[in-house]
Amino acid sequence: MALMDFIKKQFIDIIQWTEDSAAAGDAVLAWRFPMRDMEIQNGAQLVVRESQLAVFVNEGQVADLFGPGTHRLTTQTLPLLTNLKHWDKLFESPFKSDVYFFSTRQQIDQRWGTSQPVSIRDKDFGAVRLRAFGNYAYRLQDPKAFHSQISGTRERYTVAELEGQLRGLMLQHISDAVAGSGTPFLDLAANQVEFAAALQAATAPAFQALGLELMSVTMQNVSLPEELQKILDQRIGMGIIGQNMGQFMQYQAAQALPEMAKGVGAGGSGIAGEAVGLGAGVALGQTLAQTLSQGLAGVGTAAPAPAASKPDDIVALLEKLGDLKAKGILTDEEFAAKKADLLKKLG
Repeated sequence: MALMDFIKKQFIDIIQWTEDSAAAGDAVLAWRFPMRDMEIQNGAQLVVRESQLAVFVNEGQVADLFGPGTHRLTTQTLPLLTNLKHWDKLFESPFKSDVYFFSTRQQIDQRWGTSQPVSIRDKDFGAVRLRAFGNYAYRLQDPKAFHSQISGTRERYTVAELEGQLRGLMLQHISDAVAGSGTPFLDLAANQVEFAAALQAATAPAFQALGLELMSVTMQNVSLPEELQKILDQRIGMGIIGQNMGQFMQYQAAQALPEMAKGVGAGGSGIAGEAVGLGAGVALGQTLAQTLSQGLAGVGTAAPAPAASKPDDIVALLEKLGDLKAKGILTDEEFAAKKADLLKKLG
């Protein structure tokens, strides 16, 4: 019985990979068929499943490549191995050779991202810093190149072992992708599809050199540095107000005055309080000047019309003063004083 077991161990009739050797949750890219104390029979069957490739390697030299299907191993089906072993017409049975299986399934949901901001060149801002995150998918395309460049004679090679190298290739080509896309830095967030396509095109040759095909690249997020985010917010604000710088400055001043007025209402004093008073006075002065200039437009200088002759203008000015008071820009005392002056002009 022991002799029969020994004989069975020596001769291999079927060579196949069921992928049971893959650890749970750890995909295997390359797997070597166990050949210790075993030899291949003449006419043995090689079973290659879908999404697999098989390669015979003789003393470190890659020989014959087999795709999906069932193959009977003879000198006709092993021409390269026959040449390497110097078989004339028939090889002597049994024989030894390393057989490697490779998985060609897509390896999806592979993550890439910048752990630290990456410096890139931009035509608007010169050198800027970028954070980006996304996914990519690839598959093994050329087992001979992968065997010679990556996996070698190891018993198996997993996706996890290759992850760091591939992520580094993705990050290495971010600058090339930005330059190739032609997209301004501040527009990257709105053009993620174009940027992802440019990153795939820039990185694909590096994957191909390893025997891999980069199938797809997606971008989930582009983070702008804080200082550039502020510039972007200002540009958005400018677009909303129609690129009118005067209106933009007035808008910023109007946003600042209520906050300063709150400090005065809460008992603030000193420079902040004086600034609010000065701002209110300036705003009131501008409003009065604009109203008076409109009222005097078209009237000769020899006989100017008195302000009291324009009651509608006075009423409009009172309404504006009321708005300033409601927003906290004018105090009750300031409003009452200006209101009394205007009412005198009506009389």
